Amino acid sequence: MTMRARVPDRAVTAAYTLGWTLVKHLPEQTGRWAFTTIADYAWRHRLGGVDQLEANLRRLVGPDATQAELRALSRASMRSYFRYWYELFRLPAMDRRELVARTRSTGVDILEAHLRAGRGVVAALPHMGNWDQAGAWITLRGIPLTTVAERLRPESLFQRFTAVRERLGMEVLPLTRGGGTTVGTLARRLRAGGLVCLLADRDLTGQGIDVDFFGEPARMPAGPAALALATGAALLPVSLWFDGPHWGIRVHEEIRPPSAGDRTTRIRAMTQELAYVFEQEIAAHPEDWHMMQPVFTADLARPRGEVGR
Repeated sequence: MTMRARVPDRAVTAAYTLGWTLVKHLPEQTGRWAFTTIADYAWRHRLGGVDQLEANLRRLVGPDATQAELRALSRASMRSYFRYWYELFRLPAMDRRELVARTRSTGVDILEAHLRAGRGVVAALPHMGNWDQAGAWITLRGIPLTTVAERLRPESLFQRFTAVRERLGMEVLPLTRGGGTTVGTLARRLRAGGLVCLLADRDLTGQGIDVDFFGEPARMPAGPAALALATGAALLPVSLWFDGPHWGIRVHEEIRPPSAGDRTTRIRAMTQELAYVFEQEIAAHPEDWHMMQPVFTADLARPRGEVGR
């Protein structure tokens, strides 16, 4: 969660451990009510990343939207975000038949066709809906996947998250400074015809690509396009959202490398196409975009604590 700033590591670990321990024992209606209540409290008191969330959502709704409309959207987004956390805590104990039955997907045949042909796939996702549920769902279809996770503090918390995702059938690699070892492993998985899933709407490396996003400059990671270009894998955008009690998943058509241009130019063009797909899907499900960190260049340039001023 983003609300862990200035909280001691031991307290953070205890809070997450409590979540994993208690949620699976709560009736679902009670658990969802509790997490919705926490979401509303965080939204009302502007805890964690609510200011940045609203700054990001302002780009979606445009300058003509009222402050009341923006606040209503940010509240819905916080509820969606805490639904993600509730479901992540519950996933290890969730009945696999329920997980499959509540998933509504389109385009997964595109992904599976590439894998059957022995071609690797880079599935690039925005921070929408429930990406851990989507990962668990695809592994239940008999498709193993590899993903990358940002290292958390303390290390024990990162290990706990990794263990949960591995129990759901995912291979989890740490995002490391320089990324050499992790990138090499991802490339091997793709060349072997595997599936690599990457969150791709926020740059964590400091070496991202400048793209046009909702009519404004933004920074997105070059990794998905670079991996696809280097290995010959298919770059497939994937969008996720909540649909009542169900999960929505859409696999989009492949973003193909341009036929001309040097490597940098081609990666930039592919990343821009990815941004356009994300833009369309986020606009269709704005409340399910859980982006509480700076993405737009104007926000990245601001000193910490000046978001929205």
